[in-house]
Amino acid sequence: MNSVNGVKDISSTISKNESTLPLQVAWHKGMVNPSLDKTKPQTKLSSNAVKVLERRYLKKNEDGKVVETPEDMFRRVASNIAKADLFYNPNADIKETEEKFFNMMYRLEFMPNSPTLMNAGRDLQQLSACFVLPIGDSMEEIFTAVKDTALIHKSGGGTGFSFSRLRPAGSRVATTSGISSGPISFMKVFDSATEAIKQGGTRRGANMGILRIDHPDIEEFIVCKRDDSKFNNFNISVAITEDFMRRVENDDTYELINPHSKEVIKKLSARMVFETIVESAWKNGDPGIIFIDRINRDNPTPAIGEIESTNPCGEQPLLPYESCNLGSINLTKMVKEIDSSGFGGRGYEIDWDKLKNITWKSVHFLDNVIDMNRYPIKKIELMTKANRKIGLGVMGFADMLIEMGVSYNSNKAIQLSEEVMSFIDRESKMASADLAKTRGAFPNYKGSIYDSHQSPATSHQSTYRGLELRNATTTTIAPTGTISIIAGCSSGVEPLFAVSYIRTVMDKDELVEVHPYFDKIAKERGFYSERLMKEIAKKGHICDMPEIPEDICKIFVTSHNIAPDWHIKMQAVFQKYTDNAVSKTVNFKFAATQDDVKKAYVLAYKLGCKGVTIYRDGSRDEQVLSTGDTKKKEQKANNNGHEKIVPRPRPEITRGTTHRVGTGCGNLYVTINVCDEGKPFEIFTRMGKAGGCASSQSEAIGRLVSLSLRSGIEPDEIVKQLMGISCHMPAWENGNRVLSCSDAISKAIGRYISEVRAVKPANQTQAFEISVGACPDCGSSMEQADGCLVCRACGYSKCS
Repeated sequence: MNSVNGVKDISSTISKNESTLPLQVAWHKGMVNPSLDKTKPQTKLSSNAVKVLERRYLKKNEDGKVVETPEDMFRRVASNIAKADLFYNPNADIKETEEKFFNMMYRLEFMPNSPTLMNAGRDLQQLSACFVLPIGDSMEEIFTAVKDTALIHKSGGGTGFSFSRLRPAGSRVATTSGISSGPISFMKVFDSATEAIKQGGTRRGANMGILRIDHPDIEEFIVCKRDDSKFNNFNISVAITEDFMRRVENDDTYELINPHSKEVIKKLSARMVFETIVESAWKNGDPGIIFIDRINRDNPTPAIGEIESTNPCGEQPLLPYESCNLGSINLTKMVKEIDSSGFGGRGYEIDWDKLKNITWKSVHFLDNVIDMNRYPIKKIELMTKANRKIGLGVMGFADMLIEMGVSYNSNKAIQLSEEVMSFIDRESKMASADLAKTRGAFPNYKGSIYDSHQSPATSHQSTYRGLELRNATTTTIAPTGTISIIAGCSSGVEPLFAVSYIRTVMDKDELVEVHPYFDKIAKERGFYSERLMKEIAKKGHICDMPEIPEDICKIFVTSHNIAPDWHIKMQAVFQKYTDNAVSKTVNFKFAATQDDVKKAYVLAYKLGCKGVTIYRDGSRDEQVLSTGDTKKKEQKANNNGHEKIVPRPRPEITRGTTHRVGTGCGNLYVTINVCDEGKPFEIFTRMGKAGGCASSQSEAIGRLVSLSLRSGIEPDEIVKQLMGISCHMPAWENGNRVLSCSDAISKAIGRYISEVRAVKPANQTQAFEISVGACPDCGSSMEQADGCLVCRACGYSKCS
């Protein structure tokens, strides 16, 4: 088995069916192929990781051609971030620092957040993932925030807001003698602005909208996302107070207060409002909840202000105009082999020396990022540098448990999570204190919770009172959707989403993706077969499969087969040793009741979580993709079992909708008719400008698309074929670039797919849905993890 510094190279266990490639390989003809130290262990990337890097991270020339390798990227980032050492020591050996930073990324031991990988050492140089902006109660302040949001989104960041300062709808505005439209109406302005902005060419806009539980418009806010067509660029959360939770428990009323006049508007039943939150979350996952008093209890700089909001996924509470730089340690690289008697024939334990070493290097790296960052707004630069918050977290936790033979839903896993996170938190503080010796404590240290002259903190941070730190916070458990794909490990602190699943590689065949550890153990234990892997891919999990040994079933447990209370217990123990918060999804089966969700919220509150995001399988109005060989069976049924494909006859009457898409040749009207099952059956196109090549080509495309649909071809496959075809006259439509008429038709069909609710089969309670919708970029399946939707095929994330 290969090793790096005595630690097993996980990539060596990947199945032979999964393509793995050395980092230095030139992926494209003409790409730079740098010279390498041939004695250096060669880290490998999965083919999926390579695809994500090429699509979203690697530098491209003006023609869109990739012009750097993954190793080039790591070298670019390491070289750029190491230069910050010169700010504190003009004689610093930045080449040595660069090598340290490069090696831990090259070996996939640590990954910074996506903007740092994308932008460090390039013209943009915007390195932060998350920002919080204040929204004051005036038109000037509101639209200043809209402008600042646009600048942040353009630079590749996500934004969080609290709308709690805005007066409620119907309030009198003295300066204009008008009536306030309230926070929900202004959320629409931010949502539209986000829709119109393409983030730095690689990342999409993402927002968090928060409203306090005592705001007079809270009832409207709670239900504002029940219509899945609204606020698609927002996650929303209710800021819940300790007082409110006590009143829920006592079935008491509470007051709604106008934030402008401070008047009590009315009283509501706390339990009734809480149950409305539960009902909405049960229906489609929104809103989440954050415990705002608990968040401010751990606010390291209370003298500077109160925390009102978080970043889009909720794991990073921030003051107004504050940003944070995040990074994650890959725990699969933090174990070492000790004997051959453990799970899968090998025994492993945590390599504490290596974990300490990587933690210290990571803190150094993230502190340097603060200085090398090019901030989109001056106020953000000043606030960020005054507090110097960093957020070091983990990924690959579920994979680490599997290696160690520990089930995710077990007390042993809880114990390990406490040991790991308490260690990282402690060592990150020691590393930060060490940096402070030469660089100084963060400027707002005086009056902070670490200042020995202040009242001690009431959380784990009290342990470090009197310790001068370089960074006001050091730990965060962040979403790792795309960087975990690069690192080839499980996401954040989430359990496995699936043991095996189907991945469609653009216009190529469907591939059965099998978890590399499971693939290896199945072959070693003698129960591997292609048929079994396909069967698992249909379900995603291995419960109740007699071919699989019981001990394997317990170790390879998946998110949908873990009881919600285990999800929350795991989140709570990580939260116990995390300065900021924990991004995690609590998964529920489709058959879960509202009472189940309520119990989970109460448990999260009692165990000390700072927030909760839940998702009930199949609860969103999104087209759910077929899994396994469902598509082939449907096609065979449609074709009466014959090999020759015969299109279904067109009935005399069909029903449908018409979508208008702006193109460079004028408006294109695409009518999509559906069959009795509600699936797209045929399309008709009409150009706003009659005649010409565009009109005739659109009609030809429409006929071929209709023929394909009537022959049983899945609509998402058609979308992928038409998407991205360009012509000489592109156009902009609602903030999206329409490259051609064929691209416009793909967008119309894709829009229809996203609007149609999937028809649930009668045995829905038994079914496992491998996805919660189609990826808007590549059409592959999405999964709900880390409090967000992510596509593991191309790296698209709804929240980043």
